[in-house]
Amino acid sequence: MASQPPFQRTLEDHSDHVWRYLRGMVGQAADDCFQETFLAALRAYPRLAEDSNVRAWLLTIAHRKAIDHLRRVRREAADELTDLPAEPAPDRAVWSAVATLPPRQRAAVLLRYAGDLPHREVAAAIGCSEEAARRSLHEGLKRLREAM
Repeated sequence: MASQPPFQRTLEDHSDHVWRYLRGMVGQAADDCFQETFLAALRAYPRLAEDSNVRAWLLTIAHRKAIDHLRRVRREAADELTDLPAEPAPDRAVWSAVATLPPRQRAAVLLRYAGDLPHREVAAAIGCSEEAARRSLHEGLKRLREAM
């Protein structure tokens, strides 16, 4: 029975995808969510099936951590999440437009393009059918085109 590669290698192999996804979802809070994601992943890693898609698994954890963060922010700030992300990215117009998408559309766009996940795994990460994930992605891209 073969074992999983060391967790450090998993972190190195997938951290860029996870970071980009979290940066798009929660802006400056990406550091905290990134740490929470990998702490949760480290605890669960020994139980991960050997044939699992590790990137999809990590992005699912990251998605849940981002949603938890956004719920905390929403509870603390009573108004809509208008200022996330606050720190401009190199392509400010794109990040600003992505930040205005509804949460499910934003997650679908980021998981598909920043996380490089296929539609099936995007659906699993956000907890919907593949058709619903495709629709969220389509609607998100449509809004981005209109905004740009």
